[in-house]
Amino acid sequence: MNVNQPGLDVLMKNVDSKYTLVVVAAKRARQLTEKEKDRDEENPVKPVTKALYEVAEGLLNYERPKGGIK
Repeated sequence: MNVNQPGLDVLMKNVDSKYTLVVVAAKRARQLTEKEKDRDEENPVKPVTKALYEVAEGLLNYERPKGGIK
C-alpha cells in the first residue's frame, strides 16, 4: 500500500505556520506511537503520515502559548 502524504498547501490551511505544523504533527505522531505499543497489529501507515492526514482533515486542535518561548 503506497500512501502519499498530503501536500503542504492543504496542510497550511489548518495551521498558522510551518513550525506549528511540525510541532502538532510530531506530538500527534508520538501519541499514535504510544497507542501502537499497546497493540501488536501490523499497521502499514506510519504515525507521522497518519498525523499529517489528521492535520489536513482538520481533526487536530492546537493552542499557541501567549507568552512565546523564553
